[in-house]
Amino acid sequence: MSFMREKIFLVDDNQANLDQGGSILRTFYEVFPAQSAIRLFEMLNKVIPNLILLDIKMPEMDGYEAIKKLKADERYKNIPVIFLTSKNDPTSEVTGFDLGAADYVYKPFSAPILLKRIDKELLYEKQRKDLLETHEKLKNNLKNMEALVQEEAGTVLRLQDAVFTTVIELVEFRDKYTGGHIERTQLYLRALLDEMIKEGIYINEISGWDIFSVQSSAKLHDVGKIAVPDIILGKNAKLSQREFKLMQSHVTAGIEIIEKIISKMEEHDFLNHALRITGTHHEKWDGSGYPIGLSGHNIPLEGRLMAIADVYDALITERPYKKAFSHKDACAIIEEGSGTHFDPVLVKVFRNTEQEFDRIAKEFTG
Repeated sequence: MSFMREKIFLVDDNQANLDQGGSILRTFYEVFPAQSAIRLFEMLNKVIPNLILLDIKMPEMDGYEAIKKLKADERYKNIPVIFLTSKNDPTSEVTGFDLGAADYVYKPFSAPILLKRIDKELLYEKQRKDLLETHEKLKNNLKNMEALVQEEAGTVLRLQDAVFTTVIELVEFRDKYTGGHIERTQLYLRALLDEMIKEGIYINEISGWDIFSVQSSAKLHDVGKIAVPDIILGKNAKLSQREFKLMQSHVTAGIEIIEKIISKMEEHDFLNHALRITGTHHEKWDGSGYPIGLSGHNIPLEGRLMAIADVYDALITERPYKKAFSHKDACAIIEEGSGTHFDPVLVKVFRNTEQEFDRIAKEFTG
C-alpha cells in the first residue's frame, strides 16, 4: 500500500455495512461514510476522495445514477469507483463496467479481498497520475526543485522532533517498561531493514522508503498505552482475559491518536509508517492476531517487521509475571513462529541479524 493516507468515500444506505467497512479500512485510509448518494455529492463539495466505494441499490438515487453523474463531471470523472453489491449478477456487473466502474466487491465484506481490491485500484490511479505529472515535473527548474525538497525535509524533521518528544515522554511516564523497549525495538527494526537491503529482500517495497523515517516511526507503536488504565499497566501478575482485552485496546487507541495528529497537519511519510506499525504489529501471519485478523502479505510490511522486533524484546525482558528469556531461547521461539506468527521470509532475515539483536539488547537496557 502507498504511504500517503488516501481518502475513501464509503457509500451505503445500510449502517451495519458502513460500520463493518469503516472498521476494516480505518487503519489504512481516511474513511468518509455516507448513507446515500445525495450525501456523497454533498461531501464532494468539501473533499475529493482517492476512491469511492458505492452501493448499487439505494433509495432516491441508486449507484448507477450516481456513477453517471460522477463520470459526467470533469472534477470527479477520474475518481475510481468500486461498486458494492450483495448479489452475483453478471448482467448488472457488465452494466456497471460500461458506466465506468473499476471493480465490484461483494457484501458482507471480506477484509483481505476488500483491501486488495482497493489497493489495486489506488495503485493504478497513482500510476496514471504519475505519468501525467512527470511531464510537468520535467519543466521545473532543477534548483527550485532541490530547494523545495530541502525545505520539505526540514519540515519533516522538525515535525518528527516535536511529536516524538511529546508523545514518547507521555508513554514512558505511563509504563515504566516502555522506555527501553521503545529505544531497542526501533534499533531492531533498523537491523532488519539493513539486512533486507543487503540481501535484496522485499526490495521493491522498501526501495521507496526513507529508512530513517521508518525507524523513527517505530517509536510510536505503543503510543495507545496512554489510554490503558494504570491498574493494568502496573499489574504485578499475569493479566486476566478481560484485562488482556483492555490491554489489546492500546492498538485501536494508538490508531486514533495518530489519526488525530495526521488530521491537524499535512501528511508525512513517517506518520503513515507509524500508523501501519501501530495498527498491525499485533497481527499474525496465520490470521490469528488482532485487531482485524489480517494474514500473510495483507499485513503491511512495517507491521510484519515490527512483530518480530516487539516479540523478541518482550521475550528477553523481565516482567513482574515472568522471568526474562535468554537470547538463545528468544531466537528459538521466533523461529518456531515462522509461518504462524511471523512472515517466514523475515524470520530468515532475523536469523542473519541475531547477533546484532543480542548486542542491542545488552547495550540498550532502558
